[in-house]
Amino acid sequence: MTARPDTPRSRRERPAKPALSRAAIVAAAVAVLRAEGLQKVTMRRLAQELDTGPASLYVYVRNTAELHAAVLDELLGAIGPVPAEGSWRERVERVLTAYTAMLFEHPSLARSALTAWPSGPHYLNLIETLLALLDEGGVPPAQAAWGVDLLLQQATATACEHSAEGSTQDDWDALADALRNVSDRTHPHIAARSGELLSGAHEARLSWRFQALIAGIERTAVPE
Repeated sequence: MTARPDTPRSRRERPAKPALSRAAIVAAAVAVLRAEGLQKVTMRRLAQELDTGPASLYVYVRNTAELHAAVLDELLGAIGPVPAEGSWRERVERVLTAYTAMLFEHPSLARSALTAWPSGPHYLNLIETLLALLDEGGVPPAQAAWGVDLLLQQATATACEHSAEGSTQDDWDALADALRNVSDRTHPHIAARSGELLSGAHEARLSWRFQALIAGIERTAVPE
């Protein structure tokens, strides 16, 4: 007699599942992020991917916020080494631009990054890199330490702004129209500078933001 097609297989005949680990959970989360977006990176969704129960994941990751922070840290590994050419200011800008570009590729992660606090090796490497470049430029240690937080916050906020849900070209056009047609009697400064308010390509404005912050960090002492 032959076995019926619907006879369930013994568990002993199935291939063994890979051992569950934090690295495997983060890798699965990155794959789901790239395929479906951050909103699908949940404990329940990852449990399905890893063929386990959601409760098993909490042994390795405390909550979804920690998971998103770990995903951010993993993606930071793709930024690459510090540029060798250029002044220290130019290299700081390039590192920050690469970080911003990575967040541009994952809009939902950019929004999460405003409140996520990664603590993995790639995030620590990013902080170390920026501190080393500021030290190379002679920025006092306390100003460099506070400045790194400011620079990363600006980069993250920029990426978040450009990934905002519901933001459309119509919204931007309405703002531009309002600035161009404002009355010089009620808003004389806006009327005089409407062209400058709307000028500049995104890349140029991002570069200026970073350079302005770097210059301010150099010159602004940390209060005692």
